[in-house]
Amino acid sequence: MNEVLDRIQAWRRSSTPSALATIVAVERKAPRGPGAMMAVSAKREIAGSISGGCVEPSVVETSTRVLDSGEPELVSFGISEDDAFAVGLACGGTIHVFVEPLSASSAEALAGAAEAKSAVLVATVLAGGETKASPGAKRIVYENGAQETTGSTGDVAVDAAIDAAASGVFKSGDPTREALAGADVFLQPFIPPPTLFVIGAVHPAAELCAAGKLVGYHVVVCDPRSPFATAERLPAADEIIQVWPQELLAERRPGARDAVCVLTHDLKFDVPALQSALDAPTGYIGAMGSKKTHAGRVARLKELGRSDADLARIHAPIGLPIQAESPAEIAVSVIAEIIAERRKGALGSSA
Repeated sequence: MNEVLDRIQAWRRSSTPSALATIVAVERKAPRGPGAMMAVSAKREIAGSISGGCVEPSVVETSTRVLDSGEPELVSFGISEDDAFAVGLACGGTIHVFVEPLSASSAEALAGAAEAKSAVLVATVLAGGETKASPGAKRIVYENGAQETTGSTGDVAVDAAIDAAASGVFKSGDPTREALAGADVFLQPFIPPPTLFVIGAVHPAAELCAAGKLVGYHVVVCDPRSPFATAERLPAADEIIQVWPQELLAERRPGARDAVCVLTHDLKFDVPALQSALDAPTGYIGAMGSKKTHAGRVARLKELGRSDADLARIHAPIGLPIQAESPAEIAVSVIAEIIAERRKGALGSSA
C-alpha cells in the first residue's frame, strides 16, 4: 500500500494525473482481498497489483478511460473455473473494483491516513443511489476522535451513518463495503501495526516474537530479569523493556487490536500483569501454564475483586489446543488463537 501511495505522490509532484483502483469486494476467492490497491498514471505507469494476473491490463484500460472522463467507475472482473488460474483469480472468483481519478485532496487524504499514528477510516462513496452522496466523495474519521472528522459525502445522513459504522471497522481492522443510509460505501481503515506484548523472556518467547512479526505485530517483550531479556535471545523483538509488566501495561494501555501473552507462570509476575491487561480494553489476553497453575491465578484474581466476566477474557492454557510441544509449535498455537479471537464471528466460513 505504501508503495502505491508513494508513487501517487511522486506523480503529483511531477503534475502527472493518476487513477486509483481499489478492490472493494470479493466473491468466493481471489489472490488479493478488499483494500488492495493499484495506481495508474496518465502515462500508463502502474504501481501495485490487485490480482497478480491478467486483470491488471483491463484495469489500466479502465483507468485511462476514467482519467479521460473524470468520472469514477465501479467494475467487476469474473472468471470461469477453467480460466481462473491463468488470470490470477483462484476458484473462479469475482473481484469488484472501484476506479477513481485522484484529485489532489483525495491523494492527500489517503497519504495522510497511511502516515497517521492513530487509526484512520477513509470512507469512499461507490454509488449514491437516491441520496445526495457523490461517487468518489470521501469522509475521513479518526479513532477515538484523535483528530476532527474531515470531508463529506454530500449527504448529511450518509455522513452520520459512516461515523456510526466507524467503531466496528476500527475494531475488526478489515475493509468492508456497506449500504449506509441508502448509499453504497467502501470503508477502508488505515491502522498502525497492533502490539503484541510478550510478558516474560522465557523459552518460547523468541519463537512467539518471530510469529508475531510474521503476522504484522509490533512486538514488545517485557521482563525485569535482565539476564534473560536481551536482543541476542530475542532477535525478532522490536522493543525489550526491563520493567515490571504491570507498569508497562498501565502506561501503554493495550487496545482492542493488541494482544498480551503472559508466559512467566509465576504468580508474582502473572497476577499483576493480568490485572493491568484486564484494566485496559485489551483484545486478547493469554496466560501460559497448566490448569493447576491457572487455578492459582484465578483464585488470586478473585481475591483482588475480579469478576467472572473479567476472568473469562483470559485464554488459559494459552494457545489453540493443537497438542503443541516445541516452542515453535506453541508460538503457532498462540498466534492462531490471537487471530481466531480477532476474527470471532467469521470462523467456520469457507466462502
